[in-house]
This record gives sequence, C-alpha cells and structure tokens, in this order.
Amino acid sequence: MRVRRFRLVKGVVCALAMAGCLFAPAFADDVPTSPEHARLSRVAIRLAAHQPVRIIAFGSSSTEGIGASSPAATYPNRLLVDLTAALPQREQVVVLNRGIGGEDADDMARRLPTVIAEHPDLIIWQTGSNDPLRSVPLARFVQETIAGVQAIRAAHIDLMLMEPQLCRELDGKATSVSYRDALRAIGAGMDVPVIRRYSMMRGWLADRVLTPAQMLAPDGLHMADGGYAKLAEAVATDILHRAATPRIAMDTPARH
Repeated sequence: MRVRRFRLVKGVVCALAMAGCLFAPAFADDVPTSPEHARLSRVAIRLAAHQPVRIIAFGSSSTEGIGASSPAATYPNRLLVDLTAALPQREQVVVLNRGIGGEDADDMARRLPTVIAEHPDLIIWQTGSNDPLRSVPLARFVQETIAGVQAIRAAHIDLMLMEPQLCRELDGKATSVSYRDALRAIGAGMDVPVIRRYSMMRGWLADRVLTPAQMLAPDGLHMADGGYAKLAEAVATDILHRAATPRIAMDTPARH
C-alpha cells in the first residue's frame, strides 16, 4: 500500500511540473498540520521510556532564524522552551538548529546525509521557500524531497515537513504555490506530517493574533520574533499530539 501511494504522489506532482505549474491540486487550508493520522513513533517510544528526545531542525533561513532579533528568538530555540515547559520535569529534549539561509532542495539533498548521521529521533525539515525564487525545477524538487523522506525513514528517524511561509516575496512569485502544494502532496502520499505554515500565518493575521509587523521581518521574506514564537508553539503542540504522550497544557508556565 505504501509503495502504491508513493508512486501515486510522484506521478501527481511530476505531472504538475510537466504542466508548467499551471495547475495545482486543491487542499483543505483550514488545518495547521496534515495528515492527521501520521504519528511520531520514535519520539513516543523515547518519551514513554523517559529517555532524552533529540530533534534536529533542518532547513534554510526560516530555520536558521533570519529575521529574529536574537538566536533565542528563533523557532528552534523557542521550540525547545515550549517542549521543556510542556513535558514532565523528568523528560529531556534537545533541539539542534541545522538551518542554513539560502539553501534550496539541491543544497539540502547534499547536506541531508550529514544530518541523518547525527542520529536524531526527529527531523523537522523546512523546505520549498528558496526553490521558486531560484527557479529550481519542480520535478527535481519533488524527486529530491521524496528521496530525502525515504533516506530519513530508512534510518528509522521520525520526520515532519514544513511548508513555505506566507510572505510578500513568495506571493509575488506565481510558481510558489506549486512547491507548497507538492510538499503537501508528498506528505499525504507518504504519511508524513506537514506543518502548514502558510495556512497558520494567514490565520494569525485574519484572527489578529499577530500584526504583519509582529509576524514578518521588513524584508518581505523572513519571519519576525512573533511569527517564530507562534510557529514554535504550534509545532510543539503537534509533536506532543503525534507522539501521543501525556503532557501539561501548552499554556502552563515553565517551571523554575
């Protein structure tokens, strides 16, 4: 069944690429992550055994933290704070930032073996933002992403994908939606959770949770402190939900 889904998603997104990015599959845009049933089994096992959980945030500038006021305000650092506050005191979490600004799918494909070699329990792979800006062919983006998913799974590492952000720079690029939809299709076809960052950011603005200035840096591409903090909160909540572990509510103050 999994092989069949893999072939299906590859065919869909490659057909999308061959069509010149003029058509994109429709996706419900009202949920922060998908598919809902996908689990983080390795994280769950580690937490159940009261063993440390090692997470690598892998990606480009959104992971590195360009636009944040300090390293402490980046989403990986905020994720560590939120997970530590939400878990029982005896649980330990390590979050390593392996983001390098400006990288596209080609760069990440070359670097992924080094990340896998660090033997994390979970990789959060943020991708698809620089590819439309650099005109990386959609078919190659899909091929390299699918190959990366397979390599991570072969190493028995949990995986979450993170889609591109809502921003002026990408919204001005007509093809950017195709990379976002291709990533969602890969997640749906291969049972990999996809953090729907674009949808979440649009919701924060619509609900007035954040102002544009709080969410986005002035450059029109990167997130700002408020956006990174909300992103980390959403990712932490989803990790704990998919690991199916008892947890303290996310709004519980951190222990000192």
